[in-house]
Amino acid sequence: MTTPRFIAVIDIGKTNAKVVLIDRDDARQIGARSTPNTVKRDGLYPHADVERLWAFILQSLGELHAEHGIEGISITTHGATAALIGDDGLALPVLDYEHGAPGDVAGYAEARPDFSETLSPRLPNGLNLGAQIFWQSRAFPEQFAQVRQILTYPQYYAWRLTGLAASEVTSLGCHTDLWAPDKADFSSLVSNEGWRALFPAVKPAASVLGTLLPELAEATGLPATTPVTCGIHDSNASLVPHLGTRQAPFTILSTGTGPLP
Repeated sequence: MTTPRFIAVIDIGKTNAKVVLIDRDDARQIGARSTPNTVKRDGLYPHADVERLWAFILQSLGELHAEHGIEGISITTHGATAALIGDDGLALPVLDYEHGAPGDVAGYAEARPDFSETLSPRLPNGLNLGAQIFWQSRAFPEQFAQVRQILTYPQYYAWRLTGLAASEVTSLGCHTDLWAPDKADFSSLVSNEGWRALFPAVKPAASVLGTLLPELAEATGLPATTPVTCGIHDSNASLVPHLGTRQAPFTILSTGTGPLP
């Protein structure tokens, strides 16, 4: 497979979502689409409007391909977010991490691993992804019993594009309580709660997870052979271009809408 030159980057930020087309040869942006990333307030709890985002992604891919041509797809999203997948799609809505309930859920302080294991500080609301999943499992036990896979947010969109599921370290490791960096493995919280089997195998962020599903190729006009990478957490993505290219010491300031720990 030849290295794609024109790469569509799906970038789901907490405030805005974008699809931008990058010329890999000179790192130039040659096309873009953007939409607000709104939160739905109906249903069980505040949640991401994933179907509106999905429609935006497909429309943007189709338009950018018609205008310039797309040879590959990459994905980056904000952290502290996961999709709980059942037999027929989402078993529960994709929870908005600003919702306060996971931050106050009874029993989580005792269940979460020590900082020395995960390097995750205790954060408010749902900013610890482990707290979200813990709360969802207690607050909605019937729906949670239908969960077959837990996908961190970039990998959710990769799954929708390819039909293939994966876990990925940068999303698992961003203050989630779910990952033990020193062991390069899931944390004791995942094991103790019986969630390990729900997480797919870990794959590298830049690896090609698969190619576009045939029905999506038809809907967007992209070739069905278009490769889709596994995906990466956005703050980690901002670091990648500087790795190995700068002499120490240097500083990178990543400014998003989330609070600093």
